[in-house]
Amino acid sequence: MKLKAIALATTAALITTGAHAQETLEMTSAFGKNLPILGTAATDFVAKINGISEGVEFEHFDPGELVPTLEALDAVSNGSVDAAYTTSGYWQGKITAASLFAAVPFGPEAGEFLGWMLYDDGAELFQRMYDENGYNVHVMPCGIIAPETSGWFKNEINSLEDLQGLNMRFFGLGAEVMQKLGVSTSLLAGGDIFPALERGAIDATEFSMPRIDARLGFHQIAKFNYFPGWHQPATMFELLINKDRWEDLDERSQEQIRVACLANITTNLAEGEATNFAAMVENTEQNGVTIKTWSPEILATFEETWNEVAAELAAEDAYFKEVWDDLQEFRAGYKTWGDTIYLPRPRGGGSE
Repeated sequence: MKLKAIALATTAALITTGAHAQETLEMTSAFGKNLPILGTAATDFVAKINGISEGVEFEHFDPGELVPTLEALDAVSNGSVDAAYTTSGYWQGKITAASLFAAVPFGPEAGEFLGWMLYDDGAELFQRMYDENGYNVHVMPCGIIAPETSGWFKNEINSLEDLQGLNMRFFGLGAEVMQKLGVSTSLLAGGDIFPALERGAIDATEFSMPRIDARLGFHQIAKFNYFPGWHQPATMFELLINKDRWEDLDERSQEQIRVACLANITTNLAEGEATNFAAMVENTEQNGVTIKTWSPEILATFEETWNEVAAELAAEDAYFKEVWDDLQEFRAGYKTWGDTIYLPRPRGGGSE
């Protein structure tokens, strides 16, 4: 009986020691867990890492529970929050190049973006950006989605003149384009957009994909939904971890976080691709939404204006120029592959 008691006590001690050895990281998310695709990506990541790791676990917090969405970078850097699931486009006001790692107008779609990020120079440049701007964070790609819609408008837009004077919520580098075209833009977190539309503080908004936007209720106020998402052909999401906390983790735990993020990229992209067409049908058939496509002339103006913006930002900011040039070099090479390997996109759904 004594031997059995000693064995049980030893086992309990080992379990207790193991529990104390495990690191718990508090992670704020830029997106509420009630949001499909965006919010579920953060909770899915937590489920993935907690399911495979014995050395580290993450605890998920919605926006505002630890810090507001737009304060997450500073909070992770100074250590008041351990980690954040977010997108670097939110830091454009702090770092000019930040949005190049989030979404590039008329830029790469998901496959090409991941190629640059994971197998070319993207990830290295991503980390250098934070290091050289004094942020004490470790960053890695942890999600990606296909194109978003390019906006919800209360009134139909038939010409560029119809954009003049609008107040619009807009994200990232696309906001620079819209401002050049006479739109007054502001960056609002997801939960702040509907109230701003409702009280008339903004006339229009873009946020994300149809299924996500439906959850936020934009269709109740703005009945014209425009495509394609020229400003965000793909959107990358990041996991930020306080660098001191990251370096305290053992190598196995670090690798498990990387693996969980790579798996999360897959499920995040797949969820968006699988579920948005149903939301579009519901919008048109039940919610009274008119789906509109920008004319070739307006799209051409958006692209021309974006090229002007990119040139100006590259002239103003040396690091933006370095990242922009690197991405453009990769895209020039990718074009040889991308323009020849893919079939034309089918218009129908199956064989005749």
